[in-house]
Amino acid sequence: MAISNVNAIEIKQLTKRYSDFTLDGIDLCVPQGSIMGFVGENGAGKTTTIKAIMNLIHMDGGEITVLGTDHLKLSRNDKASIGVVFDGSNLHDNLTINNVNLIMKNIYPNWQEKVFMDYMTRFQLPQGKIIKDFSRGMKMKLSIAIALSHKSKLLILDEATSGLDPMVRDEILDIFLEFIQDEEHTILLSSHIISDIEKIADYVTFIHKGKIIFSESKDNLIYQYGVIHCRREDVASLDKSFVVGIRENSFGADVMIRNKEAFQKHYHQHPVDKTSIEEIMLFVSRGKESI
Repeated sequence: MAISNVNAIEIKQLTKRYSDFTLDGIDLCVPQGSIMGFVGENGAGKTTTIKAIMNLIHMDGGEITVLGTDHLKLSRNDKASIGVVFDGSNLHDNLTINNVNLIMKNIYPNWQEKVFMDYMTRFQLPQGKIIKDFSRGMKMKLSIAIALSHKSKLLILDEATSGLDPMVRDEILDIFLEFIQDEEHTILLSSHIISDIEKIADYVTFIHKGKIIFSESKDNLIYQYGVIHCRREDVASLDKSFVVGIRENSFGADVMIRNKEAFQKHYHQHPVDKTSIEEIMLFVSRGKESI
């Protein structure tokens, strides 16, 4: 778990039960001034967690604090400091950019028309077209521009880069990096595109089947985790506290380990290869815990 003096979001023992899924008492801290990548397979609980943060669903247990305030007691001004983008546009198809600007003026007390229009120019979004005629990438750029145009301190983005071509994704990721230059700004970015997370995130939280598997700095993850290749019979001799996941193959077994330095002191005979966030996720979600 990331340690910080100030957290933009704090979640303690969040529980939400559905008939076929349970968000199981999760804890999560998003340090102020950072980008937290929130990753996991589809159905792991990412969107459920975000909806709970936004008070869009009823919690069965737990506490959530957003920008230092109980998320159930956020004032209008508090809410105006949060920019939210979900996967897909929630704007009416027949609106134009000028219509959107007028609507947002009435919704947000701190709406910045010039900032919004500057993003329209930067994103090359046509003011004469209705949203129905926008491409998916254009709709997502519009949603992100709205989130960035009311003096947001916190961006909560649920699959905001999903389905976009690589050039558009890079452009949007650069915008996020610009936003985070202000140390009071924070981003929680849910995504299944791990390359995006690896490019811009300071911290990574991995949720799997409704449970947080890890939540720590990206650099620490890549430094502390690794993969060894060994015979199947060698796996049983490994200290289970080092083992994250095991994947058998026709030649033996690949074993994901944590605490790489400590492991190497105990097991000189097993060279440790570098790994990636995506590989860590695959070992946890598809590998075996033990043989």
